Amino acid sequence: MASFAVKVEEGRRGQDGKPSVGPVYRNLLARKEFPPPDVDISTAWDIFRISAGKFPENRMLGWRELVNGKPGPYLWKKYKEVYEEVLHIGSALRVSGAEPGSRVGVYGANCPQWIVAMEACCAHSLICVPLYDTLGPGAVNYIIEHAEVDFVFVQEKKVKQLLNPDCTSVQRLRLIVSFSSFSKEEKDRAEYAGTKPYSWNEFLQLGKENPMEVTPPQPFNICTIMYTSGTSGDPKGVLLTHENVAMYVRGVDLFMEQFEDKMTTDDVYLSFLPLAHILDRMIEEYFFHKGASVGYYHGDINALREDLAELKPTFFAGIKKALEELNPVRRRVFDFLYRYKLGWMNLGYKQKNASPLADLLAFRKVKARLGGRVRLIVSGGAPLSSEVEEFLRVTCCAFVTQGYGLTETCGMTTLGYPDEMSMIGAVGPPSVYTELCLEEVPEMGYDPFGNPPCGEICVRGKTVFAGYHKNPELTRECMIDGWYHTGDIGQMLPNGVVKIIDRKKNLIKLSQGEYVAVEYLEKVYAITPIVEDIWVYGDSFKSMLVAVVILHEENTEKWATENGHRGPLSELCSLNQLQTHVLSELKAVAERNKLRGFEYIKGVILDAQPFDAERDLVTPTLKKKRSKLLKCYQVEIDELYKKLMEKKTNVMRMTEGTDQ
Repeated sequence: MASFAVKVEEGRRGQDGKPSVGPVYRNLLARKEFPPPDVDISTAWDIFRISAGKFPENRMLGWRELVNGKPGPYLWKKYKEVYEEVLHIGSALRVSGAEPGSRVGVYGANCPQWIVAMEACCAHSLICVPLYDTLGPGAVNYIIEHAEVDFVFVQEKKVKQLLNPDCTSVQRLRLIVSFSSFSKEEKDRAEYAGTKPYSWNEFLQLGKENPMEVTPPQPFNICTIMYTSGTSGDPKGVLLTHENVAMYVRGVDLFMEQFEDKMTTDDVYLSFLPLAHILDRMIEEYFFHKGASVGYYHGDINALREDLAELKPTFFAGIKKALEELNPVRRRVFDFLYRYKLGWMNLGYKQKNASPLADLLAFRKVKARLGGRVRLIVSGGAPLSSEVEEFLRVTCCAFVTQGYGLTETCGMTTLGYPDEMSMIGAVGPPSVYTELCLEEVPEMGYDPFGNPPCGEICVRGKTVFAGYHKNPELTRECMIDGWYHTGDIGQMLPNGVVKIIDRKKNLIKLSQGEYVAVEYLEKVYAITPIVEDIWVYGDSFKSMLVAVVILHEENTEKWATENGHRGPLSELCSLNQLQTHVLSELKAVAERNKLRGFEYIKGVILDAQPFDAERDLVTPTLKKKRSKLLKCYQVEIDELYKKLMEKKTNVMRMTEGTDQ
């Protein structure tokens, strides 16, 4: 069996109350030590500066403008044009009072202006702070205050939220720059709040008239404070240095050198995952490093297929939405060809050589749904099921691989190999500048010396973050002896590849990549009068939360009487009208508590029998045994998700019919 990681330290058994720690693993490219860095690239500014010099005429940033209400063809800015804008925007920031270390917020959907603002920060040692409102209501207000942001670039659609009276932190801003322009009313509101509004062109002109020399950062300087969801309450600010970003790029370079197919300046990436998330940010950094092109979706995720057809990207990441578009039902139609090609791939043939005839007759149609030119598909937001990953590897006529990473690890902790079928269902070996080990979690039964070895994934290396902004307690809690404790439970496979199997805390990741703290939500929803107890469940392969609700007997009987129903509580549980009522009550509680959209319960299973120790569903102290609950309600949950997906599909079909 081929091995894809090397053991560089032996593990140690737990003693004196300390948990066992498994062996330390590294990438094969770091067998003896981490490879030396690129002498020319030590900061994020170096990445862009060097590429602008090497590839001035290459297309860098693409976007679509609306023509008669519909998105037109992609328009492009060249590297040299973007570099010039970056210098002007950077100069305007400096003349407006920004100094090295100042925090600059960027608030809006992915677009060229987002990147120009980000690179201007890098040029002058300013700290870019993405503002992301799906972290919850009030998150933008919190981040501006917590990160001490003084300058904000904002998309025109987000101006209203930024100038909302509830966003009191806007009063600390020195200026606001629109990605386009402000209305007179918006200008008045900004000035009333004590901040100076600029249109994009006005701010560019300010920089042109007041040119300033760049003030390049040092590797140890903070590049960005990227906020991510915590287990509950306020977002946490992850401090990433310029060295983190530079070593990520160097690591991908070394990783890619192993393969026959190389990335070129002709490659194109469709950017639709939020730039405020680490995955998209780091993919774009690498594309800029290679002098390749990034085209931005036009803003409607439901019309992503239009952007795919227009842009024809060669690289695609975060593919859940596209999977819905691919319609896996086609597998039944082409079952023979599917099994035929899969058989050759399992024998070691590369996907492009396994069955050119099957690709021609059947699978080119699947590739066409992704624009027709895709060469590489990476999943890194949430895990793909083995079935879906296999389907993509066979039918997309492209390399398909999974990776695993967090904001705290600068986006890449492990990465799978394309064309390596033994990695299906896993996330690959440690990345080039990462060391990885598993730590025992005795309360969950995970042992790094067990068979198979399992435990909490712990990481150290060149891409691990510098800590949490203004939160030394949380930093100390998760950074122990130089190891970042991820909270994810991994299994080390015999070939040195990691498989994600669980979460240490009850924090789950939905298919769109958002984290959900289920215990926190259960406390919120438990105040609903008709709820006696509630178990919130989410699946990493689903985008929606569901719940099992134990009904409050007295309040349910009161509802039944008022609505003309009789019978024991167990019979009332099957009423569709009652299920609708419970969902409505849960929604009202969610709205009152300002929960995020993906934290809303979308479907319920009603039960009259409490979660009890007799059925082994709770501990003696009444803590929920989630694995036992899942086993108990698995059939009902599967049926509920099936109904929800059918309902979603019907809505999409109706929408498509209306559009036509």
